[in-house]
Amino acid sequence: MGMDAKKPRRFGDRSDGRRLRSLDPFYRIIPYIMRSRADAQNSFEDTLDIGPAEEWLRSRRAQGKPHLGFLHLLIAALVRTYSQRPRLNRFIAGQRIYARNELVMSLAIKKRLDEDSPETVVKLAFRPTDTVDDVARVIDAAVTENKAAEATNETDRAARLFMLLPGFVLRCAMWLLRVLDYHGRLPKALIRASPFHTSAFVTDLGSLRIRPVYHHLYEFGTTSVFVAFGLREEQRVIDEQGRPALRRTVGLKVVTDERICDGYYYASAFKYLAGLFRDPAQLERPPEAIVDDVE
Repeated sequence: MGMDAKKPRRFGDRSDGRRLRSLDPFYRIIPYIMRSRADAQNSFEDTLDIGPAEEWLRSRRAQGKPHLGFLHLLIAALVRTYSQRPRLNRFIAGQRIYARNELVMSLAIKKRLDEDSPETVVKLAFRPTDTVDDVARVIDAAVTENKAAEATNETDRAARLFMLLPGFVLRCAMWLLRVLDYHGRLPKALIRASPFHTSAFVTDLGSLRIRPVYHHLYEFGTTSVFVAFGLREEQRVIDEQGRPALRRTVGLKVVTDERICDGYYYASAFKYLAGLFRDPAQLERPPEAIVDDVE
């Protein structure tokens, strides 16, 4: 079930989101002041203490879950965070603020870890009630399906179809798609295939053995959050007693669209996410309740 699938569609809603009508006028006018995502990008950096998370992963593997990895845990933590902080799942289109109907994550993957290997993007749909095991099944099925060199998904097929067009026709087609998207008239099939219409775009740079980068938000589509995380490292820190300690950490860099919610809400969401890494066992069971966005 989508985030807001139970709500009837009203005039002004889109196929992928419902228009938020009860927001304060200050928030509703912001998209007219900051008209593009490039104008509204905020960058956030954090370092996650993953010692408890790695210990939990080792315990789960010993219990017969050898497939569970850090990527599963991170996306499961994001899914849980979105279920409790639904304003993260908003987007701007046509200078209006919408609550997305679904909880979807786009993930870039390499078919093989070499320079010449093609890259593809998988778009994963989750339920806000999903546990880490539910999330792992969705990820593993999609990655397995798309790892083969000859495999294609909706995104790949749509890109190949558009690239059959001559350059000037393609430019006109992209202009038309932007206009349709602006007015909420983009066909559902294209929204479903587009990795740029997503709750969050996630990139795992740890698999490439590098630290995370700040990745821009795309002007095309409706992505309001881009999450990049890097390799796991050992870092010297000062513990709560003021003594030097060695901790396992991972760098996290997030770029957000500041128009969808305020800084206090973003801070609350990031703190909640970090708390899940301190106690990952929370993700073994569904959340007690799902928080809905406002009308």
